[in-house]
Amino acid sequence: MAGLYFEDFVEGRVFAHAITRTITESDNMMFSCLTMNPQPLHIDRHFAAKTEFGQPLVNSLFTLGVMIGITVADTTLGTTIANLGMSDVRFPKPVFQGDSIRVETTVVSTRASRSRPDAGLVEFEHRAFNQDGVEVAVCRRQAFMRRRPTGESHAG
Repeated sequence: MAGLYFEDFVEGRVFAHAITRTITESDNMMFSCLTMNPQPLHIDRHFAAKTEFGQPLVNSLFTLGVMIGITVADTTLGTTIANLGMSDVRFPKPVFQGDSIRVETTVVSTRASRSRPDAGLVEFEHRAFNQDGVEVAVCRRQAFMRRRPTGESHAG
């Protein structure tokens, strides 16, 4: 299993995720259309060219999804019971088509579940940066994580 168990997360641990992702025009157009978001800033190049940005903006919810998705292989793949929420979501700078995203994750806090002895809660802070190192997205995510089954060795 690639994901880490609750016991593997230590407050302050930072993950510099190796996976990066270039966002394409097709990604932005498809996501915006699939989610019924007709905002011309995302799907109309000529409209967007007349704005202060001069080009289409990548849909921020796509940016959020890519940011969190990049983190999964290193942290929660197969060991998450559920995502409990996301908070403090911010997009300090825009993402444009052609930008490449990299992500860092910090373990903010951990707490054993009071009601489930086989689980714990982990709060992550995810931060996404473009190819120039400019921070483009941030969020806190609360995950309900499996504890290591009895008898398994430490994998973290």
